[in-house]
Amino acid sequence: MDLMSALSLGELALSFSRVPLFPVFDLSYFIVSIIYLKYEPGAVELSRRHPVASWLCAMLHCFGSYILADLLLGEPIIDYFSNSSSILLASGVWYLIFFCPLDLFYKCVCFLPVKLIFVAMKEVVRVRKIAVGIHHAHHHYHHGWFIMIATGWVKVASRCLEARN
Repeated sequence: MDLMSALSLGELALSFSRVPLFPVFDLSYFIVSIIYLKYEPGAVELSRRHPVASWLCAMLHCFGSYILADLLLGEPIIDYFSNSSSILLASGVWYLIFFCPLDLFYKCVCFLPVKLIFVAMKEVVRVRKIAVGIHHAHHHYHHGWFIMIATGWVKVASRCLEARN
């Protein structure tokens, strides 16, 4: 029992929740999201023929949950694109994954041990998105439990809600 009291898991969780997401955790989230975009059939050909459309798809992969949550709460859906540092970081990752010579960056981040670290870091972002979504909905609907839960779910499940062929 002395070990459990020495660890103080509550304080550890509180200190971990205060770790900023930008740039390290957001970078891993963008890398994994854009890698999954590159796995889609025709994504590489689209990036060569229509790079602006490919970039827009990448931004929707990275920021779709924010757009969908803003739509659900009745806020401007383009509001998150005012965060220029995140847009620049995601754009840089998109450029490196799709246009780096010899796919060097893509091969490095797809190396299994490296990719596992990025996926684990992406899960930290997903957990934080749930908390942020619930907190965001709580400001608009103080007693709307369903709306808070739905907004938290939309923040992390927007990829599942995208239309698939």
